[in-house]
Amino acid sequence: MGNDYLDICMRLATALAVGGVIGLERSYHGRPAGFRTHTLVCVASSLLMLVTVYEAQWFTPQSMQRVVVDPTRMAQGIMTGIGFLGAGVIVKDGVSVRGLTTAASIWITAAIGILAGIGFYFPVAVATLLTLGTLAMFRWIEARMPSQFYAYHMVRFPSDTPMPEAQFRQLIADHGFSIAGLNYRMSSEAKFFEYRMVIRTQNQDDVRRLSETLSKLDSVLGFRISPTSD
Repeated sequence: MGNDYLDICMRLATALAVGGVIGLERSYHGRPAGFRTHTLVCVASSLLMLVTVYEAQWFTPQSMQRVVVDPTRMAQGIMTGIGFLGAGVIVKDGVSVRGLTTAASIWITAAIGILAGIGFYFPVAVATLLTLGTLAMFRWIEARMPSQFYAYHMVRFPSDTPMPEAQFRQLIADHGFSIAGLNYRMSSEAKFFEYRMVIRTQNQDDVRRLSETLSKLDSVLGFRISPTSD
């Protein structure tokens, strides 16, 4: 039994490490599903596999003689239903996506509940500690690790005097940003010309500097900078 507990810890710790490494790469590139989300999903998947790997510990031979169906089907149904609940907390606003970590935490909580329901208490305790550590400590790590900051950016000019594209690109570059997916919009009724794009930088303080510069330009009718991260 002691070796089984050590093996369970090793499997969950491996899932924590692998999910964290993958999540770090995603967080660095400013993706909505990042460090904590990938870690929680990976640990939850590992947790659910323990139900099958260690089935003999919670499903006795006497019970097996009376049951001919796969007992893990209940877990599959629960996790499918929880998926709909998790989807309900994910909010998409333009290119911004929020709530992914909350959805992942709901999913892993359901996995822990399944193990508690079958009386598999040791992995319940380990997974609970790993989940709390992921949500608390990984937030601290994520806030201090270097990462690329992505944001949706819109700038509006008068239709008769828009800023030339070359000058606009230089303005963005001077504030430490690179541009991806630049597109244009012209409204004859409202009389404005609009640039829309996704901008990227290594320093989030560049957002403040760009905002201050745009707010001082008389030719700017309005602008918006919306982070794309979770």
